Amino acid sequence: MRPDTTSAVRPGDDTHDLARFGYKQELERSLGSFSSFAAGFSYISIMTGVFQLFGFGFGAGGPAFIWSWPLVFLGQLCVALCFAEMAGQFPLAGGVYQWSKQIARPVTSWMAGWIMAIGAVVTAAAVAVAYQVILPQVSLAFQIVGGAADAGLTNTPAGAKNAILLGLGLVVFTTVVNIVGVRLMAKINNLGVAVELTAVTLLIVMLAVHIKRGPQIVLHTQGAGAGTSLGYLGGFMIASIMSAYVFYGFDTAGALAEETLEPRRHAPRAILRALTAAFVAGGLLMLIGMMAVGNIKAQELGTLGMPYLIKSTLGNGLGDVFLVCSAIAVTVCCLAVQTAAIRLVFAMARDGRLPFGRAMSQVSKRSRTPVVPALLTGVLTIVLLLVNIGNQRAFYILTSVAIILFYIPYLMVTAPMLLRRLRGDWPADGHGPWFNLGRWGLPVNLVAVVYGAAMTVNLAWPRAAVYGNDHWYFQWGAIVFTAVIVAVGLGLYLRYRRAAAAAPVLVPVPPPAAERPAEG
Repeated sequence: MRPDTTSAVRPGDDTHDLARFGYKQELERSLGSFSSFAAGFSYISIMTGVFQLFGFGFGAGGPAFIWSWPLVFLGQLCVALCFAEMAGQFPLAGGVYQWSKQIARPVTSWMAGWIMAIGAVVTAAAVAVAYQVILPQVSLAFQIVGGAADAGLTNTPAGAKNAILLGLGLVVFTTVVNIVGVRLMAKINNLGVAVELTAVTLLIVMLAVHIKRGPQIVLHTQGAGAGTSLGYLGGFMIASIMSAYVFYGFDTAGALAEETLEPRRHAPRAILRALTAAFVAGGLLMLIGMMAVGNIKAQELGTLGMPYLIKSTLGNGLGDVFLVCSAIAVTVCCLAVQTAAIRLVFAMARDGRLPFGRAMSQVSKRSRTPVVPALLTGVLTIVLLLVNIGNQRAFYILTSVAIILFYIPYLMVTAPMLLRRLRGDWPADGHGPWFNLGRWGLPVNLVAVVYGAAMTVNLAWPRAAVYGNDHWYFQWGAIVFTAVIVAVGLGLYLRYRRAAAAAPVLVPVPPPAAERPAEG
């Protein structure tokens, strides 16, 4: 199980390679190896997810919640390995949609693309409200609505409104950048990832200087889960949502394949490197942070989370510097989320699978980017934020729905792939040497499907501890919203099923022998 160490297709032949799949090179192909990695890493974004939801995980499971981190990582690593295999065979814009289209029925690939497109919009909204967790703790000038008591909180009326206002500004910015073009997006994204990687490394080192207790703290539950029917297991399952929220979006490198140089070589590696780097950096940050914080039983660890941990340990000055770095990470995370969504919508529209497909598949001759999908995803994200203004549960509902709407499409790739493996149809005839799981394919694929199904149920479970018990539609919001999305998607599929059936489905054909890497 290893990627090929040589280029499958020479850089100058990327356009010809794309033509083998029946598509014309319209997007600007300029992304290198680091840009491909950065797209996946910024989507995962340790300084977004960990800063945003550490308090949720700690509050639900105590210090021992950190064990959900390696468990979720291993599950998603199996998914990522399956995706890496697909990315090497089908280097096409749209990622999960394209991969599902090649190995599943038309209705499955349609639903995978549809659900994931909506999920990306919801994710962009969920990421955008993360500004509220960070910026008001840097300066109260960012607390436009409310006062000091609401700074950093999303569960107060004023805090919830302020979160939406800050999020709106971020979405407008990312939409403009994506309209300008992929080069600007990549420059901003690469800079943001460089800042994030540097900041996380320095933060871990500086927290390590203040260590006050040993690593055995990860065995303490601090009474978490006492109010759940399953005891600590119930609390741990809730806390695992935090890890599940961070570990997704690594497939973005595949979504940008038509803008990446040598995507057969770079995309599989970028997917795996992004996920692994996030696991190492995030795990060390949380572990060292809990070993260094002054009062491990402080109530603020479960409410204000990582920003409180950092400022209380390093002081306000240094703490604010790292919070600014976190705000930069949130910015590029939202940018990457929308960029991936745009490519997904473009890919589906190009295949005639969306309303107004001709307009949405047009690529600007000036910026060489799909402008209409950029505007559409930006407007939809803004509408979603405005609908939730003042909703104190919006943060957790958006977060959970966003994850569910990714886990389901992931299953629509890994499950059909597993069925093909069991039938002996995968790897297919002509399967290239770019990335092949070999004999490990079946067990890895099986774990990916079982994990994905189990976590989807865990995420959707209507628990008061996550969604509150004041209104039934909050508690059942994730299930109801997902069901509506699926129903609307099925209706649209029936409307456009002829185009779906006609979309090109191709067996992966290796390039000519002169362009093929030596095997073995």
